Amino acid sequence: MQFVLTGIVWGASFLFMKVGLTGLSPMQIVWSRLVLGALALAAIVLWRRERLPAFGRVWGHMLVLAVTFCVAPYVLFAWAEQHVSSGLGSIYNATTPIMTAIMAGLLFRVERLKPVQLVGIGVGILGVVVIIGPWQGLDLGHDIVAQLALLGATACYGFSLAYMRRFVANTGMSALVFSLLNIGLGAVIMLLLTPVVALTPITLDVWVVGSMLLLGFLGTGVAYVWNQNTVRAWGPTRSSTVTYITPVVGVVLGVIVLGEGVSWQEPVGALIVFLGILLAQNRLRLRR
Repeated sequence: MQFVLTGIVWGASFLFMKVGLTGLSPMQIVWSRLVLGALALAAIVLWRRERLPAFGRVWGHMLVLAVTFCVAPYVLFAWAEQHVSSGLGSIYNATTPIMTAIMAGLLFRVERLKPVQLVGIGVGILGVVVIIGPWQGLDLGHDIVAQLALLGATACYGFSLAYMRRFVANTGMSALVFSLLNIGLGAVIMLLLTPVVALTPITLDVWVVGSMLLLGFLGTGVAYVWNQNTVRAWGPTRSSTVTYITPVVGVVLGVIVLGEGVSWQEPVGALIVFLGILLAQNRLRLRR
């Protein structure tokens, strides 16, 4: 149940960001979701009376993750959604397992990539090319830059997931405490940057406020605990299949709620990306 709820909430997060952009800047959205998410997680930690780890090396690793798993990808996603649909953002989010395979196998070397996984990475890249649609002519304006920003965000996720496996896999922290440190340190960074990033004019209405509350408390707070529980129960490979749910939810909500259009290459490219994910996770075996 937590697995399905995580996919639904994270798929809806792209809608929440798109609505939030009608009254807030991208940096204000990042500030809001991290601060609200940290407040939600802190309240749960206090209620359950769990303890934070002793200050030391693990805090340094969690600070790295706060930047690479929270602040940086959130900024890239929020900025990109000014120029692309929320549905397209959710489709690109599905490339996270492929990015994770690249980072884990080639950068951190915490796993050895098999030939079938290398094929999967290549297929996933092909899917991204189909989504971009270079045969239509590349306009090196905001649209293509935004799509590259979306890929940069999922590369941050891939780096962070491989980093977790390399450095913080055996810290003994509960899923709740891990999530609080991750989101909480990200919130501290944004609070320190408040004079620079959060003091521009805003326009608030019930939709903007509601979207930020849901994005913060659910998408950046509770859903992170659900995801960590799933990772610990199922392992990183099976739990990462949550990315099969998020683009479906994101595209459907974008079409129904925002009236967004979907070009043919987006779902086709997404299916190719999913095939690449299955191969990269060694879930399909190629016959010789």
